[in-house]
Amino acid sequence: MTLSTFGVLVLGLALLVAGAEILVRGASRIALMLGLSPLVIGLTIVAYGTSSPELVVSLQSAFANQADIALGNVVGSNIFNVLFILGVSSLVTPLVVAQQLIRLDVPIMIGVSGLVWMFGADGKLSHVDGAILALGSILYTAFLIIQSRKESNREVQSEYEQEYGKPIQGSLPQTLFQIGYIVVGLGLLVLGSRWLVESSVAIARSLGLNELVIGLTLVAAGTSLPELATSVIASYRGERDIAVGNVIGSNIFNILAVLGFSALLSPSGIAVSPSALHFDVPVMFAVALFCLPVFITGRLISRWEGLLFMVYYVAYTCYLVLDAMHHESLDFFSRILWLVVIPATVLAVGLSFLPSFRKSS
Repeated sequence: MTLSTFGVLVLGLALLVAGAEILVRGASRIALMLGLSPLVIGLTIVAYGTSSPELVVSLQSAFANQADIALGNVVGSNIFNVLFILGVSSLVTPLVVAQQLIRLDVPIMIGVSGLVWMFGADGKLSHVDGAILALGSILYTAFLIIQSRKESNREVQSEYEQEYGKPIQGSLPQTLFQIGYIVVGLGLLVLGSRWLVESSVAIARSLGLNELVIGLTLVAAGTSLPELATSVIASYRGERDIAVGNVIGSNIFNILAVLGFSALLSPSGIAVSPSALHFDVPVMFAVALFCLPVFITGRLISRWEGLLFMVYYVAYTCYLVLDAMHHESLDFFSRILWLVVIPATVLAVGLSFLPSFRKSS
């Protein structure tokens, strides 16, 4: 690995983040000019925009016949979004979880995560699998728009207005200017994704790591930087609905749209390696499932739960690195996870239900 290769990777990440920010800004302003509510913008355009790096990188990887990066990018991003981003954000301030997330969005996230696991059981996400997921993204977006128009909670509405502004009247020059923002943002995303994928593959080969590990860690964390910035800033400002909703919405979009369109448009679908099928995809499903009991208890992600999320992410990353290096301590590390960490977590979550149970009794 040369210094120039690492420099290209950093520059690619920077272009991805800048491109996503410019794209979201331009699209949000046009949406406001068209009279869309800030709530609709936050739930759809912003969630989709912050996931645009994952979409472009996965499409780029799928067309370059680098399926491990295409799949690892989405799976790793979803794990990173929940464990690291919600972990960091809840350390800034405990995060309030909206009732709709518990009743609808988290179950959808669990369901589509399980769907990917089922579709990949034959070792491939086919064009038909991709079409089903892509159609799901369209239906989910339409449902969000319909539901958001029925939102009557003024506190939720004002939170989104504070973040994204109120509908405005725009002239033709202003509209053209914002369209220019979108074009520039897309251009930066395409260029950044190409540099990121090419440099990541080069680094993986020079370090003797497989492309799946690079996709699950380096590429996944890099493409999730827009979600990280959005959620951490929102939690710092006290916009705690946005902080959690952005992560859950992006995870659903990653699976339905990013994986869906990547599998649909790639020449031969996306291959699912045995290691991804037997470990990483189940971990993504388990992380999505773990959100439900954590969110239900008090409808709050407390600081200790956020710290627990971060510990899990560090443990997951350590496991990937040890496994890739075929390190002799991997077996001991795995036993610690299965015999100590996971049972302790289950016990802690169970105990957190006690106050609610006693109250209902």
